[in-house]
Amino acid sequence: MAGNDKPKTTGSDAARQYMDIYAQCRDMIHSHSCDVMNAPRDAAYDDFCRQGLPTRKVERYKYTDMAPLFAPDYGLNLNRLEIPVDPYEAFRCDVPNLSTSLYFVVNDAFYTKLQPKGHLPEGVIIGSLAEEAAKKPHLIGKYYARIAKTDGDAITALNTMMAQDGLLVYVPKGTKVDRTVQVINILRSDVDLMANRRVLIIVEPEAEIKLLFCDHAVDDRKFLTTQVIEAYVGDNAGLDLYCLEETHAKNTRVSNLYIEQQANSRVNHNIITLHNGVTRNKTDLAFCGEGAECNLCGCVIADKQQHVDNNTLIDHRVPHCTSNELYKYVLDGHATGAFAGRVLVRHGAQKTVSQETNQNLCATKEARMYTQPMLEIYADDVKCAHGSTVGQLNDAAMFYMQQRGIPVKEAKLLLEFAFINEVIDQMQLAPLRDRLHYLVEKRFRGELNKCEGCNLCK
Repeated sequence: MAGNDKPKTTGSDAARQYMDIYAQCRDMIHSHSCDVMNAPRDAAYDDFCRQGLPTRKVERYKYTDMAPLFAPDYGLNLNRLEIPVDPYEAFRCDVPNLSTSLYFVVNDAFYTKLQPKGHLPEGVIIGSLAEEAAKKPHLIGKYYARIAKTDGDAITALNTMMAQDGLLVYVPKGTKVDRTVQVINILRSDVDLMANRRVLIIVEPEAEIKLLFCDHAVDDRKFLTTQVIEAYVGDNAGLDLYCLEETHAKNTRVSNLYIEQQANSRVNHNIITLHNGVTRNKTDLAFCGEGAECNLCGCVIADKQQHVDNNTLIDHRVPHCTSNELYKYVLDGHATGAFAGRVLVRHGAQKTVSQETNQNLCATKEARMYTQPMLEIYADDVKCAHGSTVGQLNDAAMFYMQQRGIPVKEAKLLLEFAFINEVIDQMQLAPLRDRLHYLVEKRFRGELNKCEGCNLCK
């Protein structure tokens, strides 16, 4: 081979190491988990072997090349060694005026040493997925790995075959959790590390809960995280799910979220990327009961070489459901963004109402945005619309503000801030909404880059 050229890593090359790890360490992986999580593991392995890591030829992965992300030789804590960390010392952040029940997941294991002082309503469970599944196998077994299909997504298959623990959120029928539950996902390691995190959310009929997930990296190491979240929302139930990523440039996160909604249920999902390295989020939401409603909102601020890819599917399977989708990106430097959103209205899903919007701002000529909103409709009595824009800062607005004595840098910040605020204003959680206005302004001013970690406490 001439010069210093290196062979390109193929999907099969990168996938082989994970196949070998599972084949060699299968007994160890099983012994440090539970029967419910072990049950689909071998089938997931077979599905992963068949698919390999997705390439750009796979439609839903065409904007993010998976093989180079998974190729490095990351460490794996398959023997479940205790990671020395005090999460209360590592993470001092809070959201002012927001009273939360605080829990921690360290890498991919629920932190059990200290529990929050706040009292949860009777029957509500926030805990280790593996431990709770061992105690209640019939309950957890009904839901685990049911909508997160391993035969249709290689990353879900990889996570299912490797994940040994995670987070369980269970809200029994008719129970409303008034206090927001905040979960801090802490990445902590002395070596480059891969974490396979699993989350199972069960909101039974007429129950409600608000969840705030925050991703935070403690160490200056390369981290690769696969995450699979399954959320079941019963009849007349409500789920508010806020996901905030504020890690660092060496972090790679591949997250797949699966949501199933029953009749007259309500879901608000907000995902905010303030700082990262490479992020790939997939959201699959299915309406399985009439009268359900969902609101999906995404907010991305990226610069330098950062990459953020959001891919969504809203599946209207039944009539009389409503979906609203709004994603906004502000890209600076050499950042790359991608949004692909598909709304599927099936035969018989009459009276569907759906709005999908993706708006993007490229602050430099080097920034790149790929956008692909899609409507696929097989019913004739619906109200559906979609739209997408990619543009740069408004020259007339910039000139107007400079004429009134506002410096160029400040004028640019004001325009970017006004652009992204529409997404933040959609959030139902007022204290978090106010805090994010503050954080976004700091992010645009470059102040969050100073430590490239979570700065909620600043």
